[in-house]
Amino acid sequence: MLGLIILGILLISGAYKMLRARKGGGAGKRRRASRADGLAAVALGFLPAERLDADRGSPLAPADTAALDAVRAGDWQAGAAWADAAGQDWDERIRRVRELAELAAEEDAWLLAWRAARPQDPTAAAVHADASVLVAWNVRGSLTADRTTQEQFRNFHRLIAASQEAMHEAQRLADPADPVPYMLEQPVAMALGYSHERYGQLWAEIVGRGPKVLAAHTGALQYWCRKWRGSHEEAEDFARRAAASGAPGELLSLLPLYAYLEYEMSESELDPSVYYKRPEIVAATDAALADVAAADPADRRVARVRHMLAWNLYWQDRWAEAVEQFRAVDGFVRATPWTYSADAKDRYVQARDFSVRRAVAQK
Repeated sequence: MLGLIILGILLISGAYKMLRARKGGGAGKRRRASRADGLAAVALGFLPAERLDADRGSPLAPADTAALDAVRAGDWQAGAAWADAAGQDWDERIRRVRELAELAAEEDAWLLAWRAARPQDPTAAAVHADASVLVAWNVRGSLTADRTTQEQFRNFHRLIAASQEAMHEAQRLADPADPVPYMLEQPVAMALGYSHERYGQLWAEIVGRGPKVLAAHTGALQYWCRKWRGSHEEAEDFARRAAASGAPGELLSLLPLYAYLEYEMSESELDPSVYYKRPEIVAATDAALADVAAADPADRRVARVRHMLAWNLYWQDRWAEAVEQFRAVDGFVRATPWTYSADAKDRYVQARDFSVRRAVAQK
């Protein structure tokens, strides 16, 4: 489900060219990883391609798996307790709400039972609001605009408008300190084309409640990208300011890495093996490495930064450092930048295996 939605978002924003394999691991002057590279990686303990999980960017904790399994079986109380156990860790709360929303977008009987039993429950309202966005994208589909029917477009816009109403209900029911229902409105803002002024008002609601929430900042960066409602300059300016505001270990250094990726993916003439060696990108990579080193190793968000670090270090020919990041995340490939390819697993394997072989050759 989520993979379809990501694809749909890219297509409707005019970013279909990002899905080409042109830069997955062998474009420009860089050859594709060979079978020998793959064997070398497996020999060093990396997973073979067929065992990589393309549905997640990092593993679920046992408690997560237990809660989600219980919800699939109809036990909404388990889901409610699990989501609320995140407390005021807003990045963790929105992750759990979105996990539940994905389930509800597929089968919502348990969510309807939850809402009927607790009509004023803010967590149920948030899950409902987010699920409504996923359903809208599912109805719209993942095909390009010229292959999408007018009926699909009409239903998409009708459902997105309804999801906006659901967001506002979730915001009304939420704890006044909770930014999550406002964060959930960010994809709606992109789909409905909020003006900069209107988005600024939404952003003020978010940062007034959670000034350092990484998920909120990555959502805002998407809004400021050229493919949505901003420009390369606005996206990079937002990213740099966000990173500068973060303390060591808060992981806001991820933002510039995302902004540079967005630029590279939108410019088909760029050679990534040259582009990612620009001094400002190398400096941003080093800052993210320092941020990861300062972060709590148990912080789930670290994996998001490591995936991007592996990509940057690969293009910067920093093979041993790239391999270190690949080893930390190996097994899970549904993460940026790999998901910006039509075949995330292939893109990941090409970069990983090539890096491993070159790192071994340097020893």
